Amino acid sequence: MNLSIKNVPEDVIERLREKAKRNHRSMQEEMLAILEEAAGPKRLSVQEATREIKKLNFRTGDEATAWIREDRDAR
Repeated sequence: MNLSIKNVPEDVIERLREKAKRNHRSMQEEMLAILEEAAGPKRLSVQEATREIKKLNFRTGDEATAWIREDRDAR
C-alpha cells in the first residue's frame, strides 16, 4: 500500500532528510521506520512466538526464569 502526506512543511522535510542521513537510510526507509515505531510492536502468532523463543535456546524452564529475573533486576 502507498501513503501520501500533503502539505508537509519544508522544515519537517529537512529534519527528516537529516535524520535519514544520520541513520544511513533513504527518506522512504526513514519514514517507514518512524511509522513502524509509532504503530507499536507487532503481534506475533503462536507459531512466530514459538520460533522466537526457540532462537533464545533455553533448555529448561529454570533457565528461562533466571534470564527473566536477571533482566528485571537490571532495571
